[in-house]
Amino acid sequence: MSRMPELLSPAGDLERLEYALEYGADAVYVGMTEFGMRTASKNFTPEQLKQGADLAHSKGKKLYLTMNTTPTNEEITRMPDAIRQAAEAGVDAFIVADLGVLSLVKKYAPDVEIHLSTQVGITNYAAATAAYEMGAKRVVLARELSLQDIAIIRDNTPPELELEAFVHGAMCMSVSGRCMLSHALNGRSANRGACTQPCRWKYHLVEESRPGQYYEIGEGETGTYILNADDLCAAPFLDLVLTAGVDSLKIEGRAKTFYYVASVTSAYRRALDAAMRMGEQYQCPDDVLEELTRTSHRRYSPGFYFGAEHAIQNTKAGGYIREWELVAVCESCDGEMAFCTQRGKFDLGDTLEALTPSGQVYEFKPLFILDEYNKPIQSTPQPKMKFSIPC
Repeated sequence: MSRMPELLSPAGDLERLEYALEYGADAVYVGMTEFGMRTASKNFTPEQLKQGADLAHSKGKKLYLTMNTTPTNEEITRMPDAIRQAAEAGVDAFIVADLGVLSLVKKYAPDVEIHLSTQVGITNYAAATAAYEMGAKRVVLARELSLQDIAIIRDNTPPELELEAFVHGAMCMSVSGRCMLSHALNGRSANRGACTQPCRWKYHLVEESRPGQYYEIGEGETGTYILNADDLCAAPFLDLVLTAGVDSLKIEGRAKTFYYVASVTSAYRRALDAAMRMGEQYQCPDDVLEELTRTSHRRYSPGFYFGAEHAIQNTKAGGYIREWELVAVCESCDGEMAFCTQRGKFDLGDTLEALTPSGQVYEFKPLFILDEYNKPIQSTPQPKMKFSIPC
């Protein structure tokens, strides 16, 4: 491995950006209020983008901007100003999927790196090399590639071309996420960042001559989620991803919560550090796997890394696994008391866990809870209420 691998985390707003950086990301990818693939996120104004870039750079880390939608003729006229604003804000790279956007970035921000998005669907070394020849510093590989596919691409592309691959998060049932279902059913295009995720719905069969009669497609009481993909989790074999030649390990989730960003980033930080330290003897630390159960997720699978037959479609359930709940954020600590903001109700006597930026987790049971007026209370029922607990 010639390069130190990068851990790349998502952020839908400044709060999530701060948590990604604090909990171990080497770089963070974000979107502006237009031209990005996650319109459900708050995203960044030009002013917030500059704040984010300044914060990342102050920590020796990087900020990438997604501009990977397919813009219309009307939208493309606004693209030059957006590119100039982002470049002035200090972003380190543009993630693009459209050839017109690529040409505009080269024209209006010639000193900023270009990364080709997974939306391009790069599945072979000829496409990756062509991207490099067009000016791309990095390609985000299609999610449908196996480890062997990636290794072949690495062996047949310029060494200066960086390879980025997803290692964790939601998977799409369509090739590289290029899906028309949401637009066809709801008028909201997945290719423009507005997917309503109809692949996660529970479907029935209706026969034309029997309107209103719904038949279960599969066996079982819960019906069949025929398009529902499992979440990807590559932590158990992260060493193999690195050996294949991946330079940047990407976590999916710009629409996820700040807690998800912090928890998953900290887990992969520990996994990556262990893989670099242990080499061929790598075993994913148990606490990493435990941490990855703390956030809301679908059933995990290895995706396509070991072949398509392992990219399991979870046809029996469409929901998330939610076994843990975020109850508070520690705003400060004086050595005896932790001063917190509520994010979920808990009661005196409950056992809590504290996730620290280093990735260490501490289990404890508070002896008492004080409200913001230092009066004892039995629980934290009010949204974002201030309270303190002994630590």
